[in-house]
Amino acid sequence: MNTKQLIDLATEALDALKGTDITVIDISTKSSIADAMMVATGTSKRHVRSMAESVRQSAKEADHPPLGFEGGDSSDWILVDLGDVIVHVMTEEKREFYALEKLWSVGPDDDEKQPSMLGAV
Repeated sequence: MNTKQLIDLATEALDALKGTDITVIDISTKSSIADAMMVATGTSKRHVRSMAESVRQSAKEADHPPLGFEGGDSSDWILVDLGDVIVHVMTEEKREFYALEKLWSVGPDDDEKQPSMLGAV
């Protein structure tokens, strides 16, 4: 499956279980680990788990089993590695805390604009 097909597959699985704020981040120019990263929010740990399981099951049924599945039954952040697409399913609190969209939106040209935390005390 190509990247677009994987994104569509994951989006359908997340949307079917009422995942909110589904975001796709193009990381193809920032990292060699994947072409895209997806982030979705669930309302509870159980909801997060159900959505991640839905993505995993949809990928398996499409003959594209995930390369990895990280996070436990009581986790509020689960990662599903589909190869070219990495799917993060999180509770709202974890999503706000880790701010993956902001983290991955910083590019090489942004270094001069961002305050450095290296010298901070």
